[in-house]
Amino acid sequence: MIDAQLTPSEAFDLLLAGNRRFVAGTPEHPNQDAARRAETAPGQRPFAALFGCSDSRLAAEIIFDRGLGDLFVIRTAGHVAGAEVLGSIEYAVSVLDCPLVVVLGHDSCGAVAATRAALTDGLGTNGFVRDVIERVTPSVLAARAAGLSEDDDIIAEHIRQTVDLLTDRSRLLAEKIESGQTAIAGLSYRLADGSARVVTTRGVSAEATTG
Repeated sequence: MIDAQLTPSEAFDLLLAGNRRFVAGTPEHPNQDAARRAETAPGQRPFAALFGCSDSRLAAEIIFDRGLGDLFVIRTAGHVAGAEVLGSIEYAVSVLDCPLVVVLGHDSCGAVAATRAALTDGLGTNGFVRDVIERVTPSVLAARAAGLSEDDDIIAEHIRQTVDLLTDRSRLLAEKIESGQTAIAGLSYRLADGSARVVTTRGVSAEATTG
């Protein structure tokens, strides 16, 4: 059982340690048995809220080697954030007392690629996919303004922009970070090797990385 009183730094270290095990091919698969199922049935105390892209290759509990009750997971295509996402994150930090919020992006992101194509070639989309592209557009434009053109750099900028959006729009989250009760980190996942690289942090040191 994970101590419900983890500090933001301890929670961050715990998350990154799980990713290191996953990358090394030595997962422990913690908290995935019948005992854990019974233990968490009455209530949950996750140590991190993870807001990530919906990509099928970003299964949070697998790539961070965690189990039942460990992570409060919210996912949307391109990790675009609306009111429902903000409400879910605020629930995690205010009701569940999560000491860590993570924004998880990844290379070869289809939402970012579609947005770049729309801006460069004028390629349109139908339905609500257009809404996803519109929400990713500010990140791609910010990357262009900074002179960034490589895919990894644009992905990192989109992660930074998402972290900024969450803390700018949610006063509750910003106050939790300022008081030291919660931290937020933006990570970029590499599909090929499974590593999660630290892009940006607030309220926690970025020095502890997965390498």
